[in-house]
Amino acid sequence: MLNIPEAPAIEGTTHLHSGKVRDLYRIDEGAYAGNLLMVASDRISAYDFVLSSTIPDKGEILTRMSLWWFDQLQEIAPNHLVSTDVPEAVKGRAVIVQNLEMFPVECVARGYLTGSGLSDYNATGEVCGIALPAGLVDGSRLEEPLFTPATKAEVGDHDENVSYEAVVATVGEKAAAALKHQTLLVYKRAEAMARERGIILADTKFEFGKLKDGTLVLADEVLTPDSSRFWPAAEWKPGQTQPSFDKQIVRNWLTSPASGWDKSSGEQPPALPAEIIEKTRAKYIEAYELLTGETF
Repeated sequence: MLNIPEAPAIEGTTHLHSGKVRDLYRIDEGAYAGNLLMVASDRISAYDFVLSSTIPDKGEILTRMSLWWFDQLQEIAPNHLVSTDVPEAVKGRAVIVQNLEMFPVECVARGYLTGSGLSDYNATGEVCGIALPAGLVDGSRLEEPLFTPATKAEVGDHDENVSYEAVVATVGEKAAAALKHQTLLVYKRAEAMARERGIILADTKFEFGKLKDGTLVLADEVLTPDSSRFWPAAEWKPGQTQPSFDKQIVRNWLTSPASGWDKSSGEQPPALPAEIIEKTRAKYIEAYELLTGETF
């Protein structure tokens, strides 16, 4: 169903895994042997499908954005980055990272109500077992950011929102408390930084691993339009779907009559038109440039 292309061979490495966007390799020789090579592709996914179309430069934009955030956050969150000295074939869109023991939890922070959190709230008045005030709507700002964890699903399946108690049952009380604390700490810092730049960080998900000595380490990618909802602050208006700096353009086109695709059919979505590809690329670049102040 996912239709992930076969990852290219890279000399001196062993391919371990491919997700919707990233390819992961073990480095077998040289100065970085034993570490991992994480490559961001230009693939784009929507509705649990990897599309046949790619977004030019997306992998490089995601990599640059993660590197910028790792740099901004290193005082409060140690990260898994080892080096950007990567093979020529993947230069600009890959990093060498530590081989951590990963926690099997998607650490989600929400400062605003939308997406699956909104669906849960509309059904139960709660998100991940946390009761919320009545009367909230799509885009409502929450009184305090919430830690709303999810299970890590197999590639192609949905992550499922779970309670904090479920995280405790999975990783233990001490680790669960550390994951919650660090998730909210990093979210609050990033949310404030994004707001200064005219962007609302509505929600985001982090992944953490640990070193052999138990140190908690921020891993995977961080605070990109693939793992976060970024909204233009000037256009924020609760009670409606917010404009966003992500692949919402792709989702909107796929579910429009123009695509001819039925979301419930189980069939692979069609290729994206050139116009949609270019608009999506422009949104990723705009988010990168607004946040970092750098020109792509």
